[in-house]
Amino acid sequence: MQEKAAQLPPVEQVRTFLAYSSRGTLSTFSKAHEGYPSGSMVDFACDADGYPILAVSSLAVHTKDLLANPKCSLLVARDPEDRTDLIVTIHGDAISVPESDRDAVRTAYLAKHPSAFWVDFGDFQFLRIEPKVVRYVSGVATAILGSGEFSKAEYSLAQVDPIHKFSKPIASHMNKDHEDETKLIVHHVTSIPVDLALILDVDSLGFNVKAGYKGENFKLRIPFPRQAADRKDVKNLIVEMLEAARSKRN
Repeated sequence: MQEKAAQLPPVEQVRTFLAYSSRGTLSTFSKAHEGYPSGSMVDFACDADGYPILAVSSLAVHTKDLLANPKCSLLVARDPEDRTDLIVTIHGDAISVPESDRDAVRTAYLAKHPSAFWVDFGDFQFLRIEPKVVRYVSGVATAILGSGEFSKAEYSLAQVDPIHKFSKPIASHMNKDHEDETKLIVHHVTSIPVDLALILDVDSLGFNVKAGYKGENFKLRIPFPRQAADRKDVKNLIVEMLEAARSKRN
């Protein structure tokens, strides 16, 4: 049943996920240690094409690595505590952002990291990771999304889901004030009488929940009856689903 649950195409899920992510593991070829792989945690923001932007100091080891060899990868996990959830790895080249793009890139980076005042310090610069390939892997936690990869062109042409930007306020409101209603909807859609149902994220085709049943926790995909047009429409759809669930129960 979960395999048939409506969800965004994989490339749109990946593009949307990265657009709203802010931290990942950067892997470079070590300059100091004979080209062995070197890893570091980095903050990033995606530009208009979905390419990760890094703000790096000339003092950082990974900056020295990238200036010597731009080949790198950036791994981003949706839920670091759950190895079956979505993990995306971008393989590409870290290229210095040209001066003509700096203002736009700086704006995008500060929108994601508003306290990063240090990006204007003299020893910092912006690097853009231009993808060669974008790989993803996931398990049942993402409704059997599976695994695969996209070319630079496929990834760049994908759209960011317009509803996902409302995920946090919608999920926060539902989880704080309407968990019983969410449990009822999940039971109606999946036939699982869950005793826990917390919304994790929302997109135009439905939402993902962390569910619990008989002491076991797992994740489920709950599709909307139709595609949501805007934030207000998400509310309408949830009310519609709740009415259907109550009607069946009665």
